[in-house]
Parts: sequence; C-alpha cells; structure tokens
Amino acid sequence: MRRFLYLNIYSFVLVFSGALALLIPLYLISKWFWILQGIAALVLFAQGIKMFYTWDDKRIKWEVLLNRNREEFRPDTFEQFIQAPCGRLLAKSVLAELGKSNEYKNLLKMKKPLLTSCKENCTPVKTVVFVNENYNK
Repeated sequence: MRRFLYLNIYSFVLVFSGALALLIPLYLISKWFWILQGIAALVLFAQGIKMFYTWDDKRIKWEVLLNRNREEFRPDTFEQFIQAPCGRLLAKSVLAELGKSNEYKNLLKMKKPLLTSCKENCTPVKTVVFVNENYNK
C-alpha cells in the first residue's frame, strides 16, 4: 500500500489540483471563469485518473528493475527511468528496496537536460503511403 501511494503521488497531486481548481471562487469575478475552472478541473481529473491506470505497468517495471539489480547493481538499467519524474520515483523506490539509496545521486548524472530530451523524442517522422493499384483488381 505504501508503494502504491508513493509511486502514484503525481496522480494524487493532479486529482487534488482538479478539486482545488473547483474550490477557488473565481465565479464571483465573472461567470465565464466558472466554465474555465470546470474545463481545467476536468483536464486535471482526467490526467490524474489516466495516471492511476498505469499502476499495473509501474508494478511490473518495479519488479523487473528490482530483479535485474538484486544480484549486482547495474546503473544502466535505470537510465530510461531516470529521465521522467514518475520514473525517478520508481528508481528511488527500487533503490530503497535494494538498500542502495545513496546511488540515486550517481543515477541523476544520467538524466538528460530538458532540451536534449525534447530534441531526441520530438523529431519529425516522414510517413510514406504507397497505394497498390492492383488492389481492387
């Protein structure tokens, strides 16, 4: 239960932010703010709930990462997880289970700067579609 709460902390933050967005009395300023608050709250709730649905995936990745590092510590297995905030929580949890919490500082050195990761992950892809002329014949 504690691991579930820890690994889903960003999900809880989004859901509570959605609730907070509804509680702020901006409708006193203008009725249009109430509509904007509702949209913001729906977006925050939806993202938070979507992140809750990734629990099974997080649990599986946690077990795999733990098993890979149980015999000997392999920092290269943490590289993809250290790039995102949710993955860093996963890495911290695994390191705590292994008793190697002090290695987290070394793993942070593998974290790429934001601009570099955006350039690598947001590259344009050229899609080519070939039409088979003989398909209908």
